[in-house]
Amino acid sequence: MTNNKGTVYLIGAGPGDPGLLTVKGLECIKQADVIVYDRLAEPRLLNQRRTDAECIYVGKKPDRHTLSQDDINQLLVEKALLGLTVARLKGGDPFVFGRGGEEAEALASHDIPFEIIPGVTSAIAVPAYAGIPVTHRDFTSTLAIITGNEDPTKETSSIQWSKIATGMGTLIFLMGMSNLPGIAQKLIEHDRDPQTPVALIRWGTRPEQKTLVGRLDNIARLAKEQGFINPAIIIVGEVVQLRDKLSWFENKPLFGRRVLITRSREQASGLSRAIESLGGEPVEFPTIAIAAPENSAPLEQALARLSEYNWLIFTSVNGVTYFFDTLRRINSDIRNLKGLKICAIGPQTGRALEKMALQVTYIPTEFRAEAIIEGLQDKLAVGDRVLLPRADIARKILPEALTRMGAQVDEVTAYRTVLGAGSTEAIRDMLAEGAIDIITFTSSSTARNFVTLLETSNPDKLVGSAKVACIGPITAATAQELGLPVHIEAGEYTINGLLKAILDYFGSGQESASALTYSHSSPN
Repeated sequence: MTNNKGTVYLIGAGPGDPGLLTVKGLECIKQADVIVYDRLAEPRLLNQRRTDAECIYVGKKPDRHTLSQDDINQLLVEKALLGLTVARLKGGDPFVFGRGGEEAEALASHDIPFEIIPGVTSAIAVPAYAGIPVTHRDFTSTLAIITGNEDPTKETSSIQWSKIATGMGTLIFLMGMSNLPGIAQKLIEHDRDPQTPVALIRWGTRPEQKTLVGRLDNIARLAKEQGFINPAIIIVGEVVQLRDKLSWFENKPLFGRRVLITRSREQASGLSRAIESLGGEPVEFPTIAIAAPENSAPLEQALARLSEYNWLIFTSVNGVTYFFDTLRRINSDIRNLKGLKICAIGPQTGRALEKMALQVTYIPTEFRAEAIIEGLQDKLAVGDRVLLPRADIARKILPEALTRMGAQVDEVTAYRTVLGAGSTEAIRDMLAEGAIDIITFTSSSTARNFVTLLETSNPDKLVGSAKVACIGPITAATAQELGLPVHIEAGEYTINGLLKAILDYFGSGQESASALTYSHSSPN
């Protein structure tokens, strides 16, 4: 074994839900030079890669292969011989009908180092997401996982139908939809009760998960009538009866809905997690990015004379972040803030300041500039000096109103909001196909940049059937001015309020909304 050979990691990517990837698998993806991935490997996992990593799609469909298995084996060998670290992403587990053994053999034959990173197999996870435990002491203690690809009508079968038909309590067939009629027939012929419950689960663990329940004697007909096709698993056994009681994933309030998130990549993760916890699928399309100011001198000069100010007003978490980053960069001291009164536009901005051990003097109950103005009417004295570090494109209403109140306002750019770099072609295609259910805008700039990035002169037509949700009236007004329809407007101008408004719109009720804990101020 030579030292210049790379290592190949054969990684089970799980059945679809990206949260089911193992911690070790995630670390391998982050370190890889090359990622070779399958059709059933969740594309969102690629977001965890290095920006310079090469991605190669080798997906297979039952009727069409991008590359043959021999070609995939050769590709892994070639990349490793170049000294590259390769992450081979395979849906489910690489050793459960994943042909991972064949790939490992090819690597071993060339003395290429490799590791197997087991994955959560769809045979277990998909029934669990449909509310079906594969074993249960009141029903069965035996389980068999069987390939569904083998033609059950061929003369010599590697499947011992006479033994599995009645010898195992739960039978799980993977990749077997095209053979469903034959599978059901073989089981019945070998004395499995025709009344045995059967469940078909398509795209398990994903928002488009669909479950069809029948019996051995009618499941093939039901599947044909409903157009139920791969990718799906077949589960046969009495445990299927538990679905009515234990179904949980499909009962989540946003189950089956894709939600477009237009926030910056750095800020999207919290909202994405909240969407996932409610059963939806977040699709991140960062229409904005946050950057340092082109000229930081005005902010640096203001920080050098902090003792001259009476008030310091923050209108976003980004403002807090860049303010203190600059303070550290110029080797200034947080003690220079002594005596300053601090205002934060909302609770999330307030919490960011509290993490700096700073006491916040005032947080308005309504999280927008107008509420700051109203709240400071009896707190701001004529002649008070106010430092306002914020975005370069922020609305002018706040400094203008404070000036009319008699304050001396220094508005400085703490950060810039620039155009994001989302995958416009993919998003345009998803919208055209009706694959996006909800589009969220958390600031006016996210709405403006959405229209700019997608280069549309007809936003209403582009949105199609998707519902547009805005964090508050300012953002909603901007969206409408751009020609975007607004279906949902949050009454509370936070991420938590936006999620609650979405749940209310789709009739999920107060019970679901009350469980939300994520909150964030709007940078309107």
